[in-house]
Amino acid sequence: MQDYAASLTQYKRLKTREVNVGGLLLGNYHPIRLQTMTTTDTMDTEATVAQTIRCIEAGAELVRITAPSKKEAENLLHIKNELNRRGYHVPLVADIHFTPNAAEIAARIIEKVRVNPGNYVDKKKFEQIDYTDAEYREEIDRIRERFTPLIKICKEYGTAMRIGTNHGSLSDRIMSRYGDTPIGMVESAMEFLRIARDEDYHNIVLSMKASNPQVMVQAYRLLTRTMFQEFGECYPLHLGVTEAGDGEDGRVKSAVGMGTLLEDGIGDTVRVSLTEEPEAEIPVCRDLVKRYPLAMVVPEETTETPVRIPAAGKAFAIGNIGGGQVPVVIADLSKLPEITPQTLESIGYTYDEITDKWTISDMAADYIFTNKPELPFALPGMLKVITNPSFWEQATDKTKYFPIWSADEYSKAQEKSITQNFVMLDCYNGDTLPDAGLLQQLGADNTVILCLSSTNTNALQSVRRMYATLAETGVHNPSVIIVDSRWSTADEHLIHYATEAGGLLLDGRGNGVCLGMDSKAYTHFQTTFSNKETLSGRNYNTNTSIEQFVNTTAFSILQATRTRISKTEYISCPSCGRTLFDLQETTAMIRSRTHHLKGVKIAIMGCIVNGPGEMADADFGYVGSGVGKITLYKGKEVVKKGVDSEVAVDELINLLKESDAWVEP
Repeated sequence: MQDYAASLTQYKRLKTREVNVGGLLLGNYHPIRLQTMTTTDTMDTEATVAQTIRCIEAGAELVRITAPSKKEAENLLHIKNELNRRGYHVPLVADIHFTPNAAEIAARIIEKVRVNPGNYVDKKKFEQIDYTDAEYREEIDRIRERFTPLIKICKEYGTAMRIGTNHGSLSDRIMSRYGDTPIGMVESAMEFLRIARDEDYHNIVLSMKASNPQVMVQAYRLLTRTMFQEFGECYPLHLGVTEAGDGEDGRVKSAVGMGTLLEDGIGDTVRVSLTEEPEAEIPVCRDLVKRYPLAMVVPEETTETPVRIPAAGKAFAIGNIGGGQVPVVIADLSKLPEITPQTLESIGYTYDEITDKWTISDMAADYIFTNKPELPFALPGMLKVITNPSFWEQATDKTKYFPIWSADEYSKAQEKSITQNFVMLDCYNGDTLPDAGLLQQLGADNTVILCLSSTNTNALQSVRRMYATLAETGVHNPSVIIVDSRWSTADEHLIHYATEAGGLLLDGRGNGVCLGMDSKAYTHFQTTFSNKETLSGRNYNTNTSIEQFVNTTAFSILQATRTRISKTEYISCPSCGRTLFDLQETTAMIRSRTHHLKGVKIAIMGCIVNGPGEMADADFGYVGSGVGKITLYKGKEVVKKGVDSEVAVDELINLLKESDAWVEP
């Protein structure tokens, strides 16, 4: 599949149409807008107003409220009036799924409606699998008939609309022709967009949300290209990774998906779907968006059509790096004053002095980088050390220690490792072209592992450009993505790492990662890391070291990009007014009992409305189906209905055991 970005060599915002949402302008180089969604019962006016105000005061520029039926849609008027009475005028968005009548009511009251083309008209009964062309056209005509009244109301009242496709809620008709694919997601939205354009209605935003960042990124890129090819223009895009989860996982997964697209210049409004209080989503949105100060700068280049991202090449193997093996993790321990066996606990190795044995976790780093001589103790398992050439020369065990060279040092070195030489390349520093002779020398050496980084502001674009140059030059050595952070807080560092490394990994680039901080950021973070405020929403305690934080983040990024699975994955919705149980409490309970199940994907969904569809990527599902009642799924199949919530987690564990997915912790 071809992927597209606004530019391959520098940050450039993709030009989109201007859309007016109650006076708030989206697209066309306006600021990237921040939004969230309430979790209260929409019929509880006071609670919804209070939560909406908290979101606004946190910085939300739009607030979405669920309206699953006519009564909730009608109550939006009372919510809006009470907000206005208290002096709050942020545009409201009605979230509609199965009820066109509710959308038509809401469109007369608030500033924007969100419809899901997968279930607005179509039903997911899967009674008919194969459609002839004539039958397919008849279905489109049926959609046109049911969707056009909403369009006319929106035109009359000046209401904006989001056509929001979800990967997990594609209709049986779309699934039958396109499958569960990004192409199907795009066509699902395009059907509705074509109808709107036929009615000369353009106040539209689109989204392509999925819980899998790779699917989500491919769908958004394909949508931008499809719109330009068909219409010669692009509508504003709402970015989101649906059901991202909570804590570190939710932030990493969101940053991998949304950050990759923002780096491409794609995205006009963002919502981070966390299983936390909705106001907690806004700081994460802000951390993502503030990375792009050029987002409001109109580029001098007038070309608006996105460009194709070159396909990633395949690297040959050197040891455990490259050649189709999972990416390695290199832990940067260079800023520690000393390294002891106890130090390695922070990167997944626990030493027992009594037995003189090491315990190695599933998130144990493969290499460490240090600027010290040979360590005074035996290394555990397969752990290896990367160090400066002078210290490597002194090391007695050349099977465990390897040199890392600058490009100039490598060219001049008389003695090199006969197995692994790590060579650093600062990609397009100051837009300088790499030396062709050096690249040929590197490509001819089957011991060279390239360490790619960039000091440019747009590091991802520079590193991606270097990958293209290497492919053109015929250099297929394995590579490690190096990302240093200069930010301050835990969330800022995490989002920086996930965006820059995750964006390259999603595109199939890189055979390893090494995350670090520059000296100033490291020192600052060291002095603030014990402050619980810097760990808001994260799974760490105040005894966590910076090295543990960075190592865990590296494995979380690999997990989110599906390039190396090292832990349980949770697909957890952010809750809304339809939620039938305490999502945060239940998610924490399920996580505490299943976190050791490496590679198992468990969905925890608040209601039956979207749960079964949006958890399509999960192995097992825990879905609210009534007050105090849970339905359990294996894949997309219902296994148990009406389970009492008091015993539902135990029943989920039993299902895992029956399915041979359980191991004792």
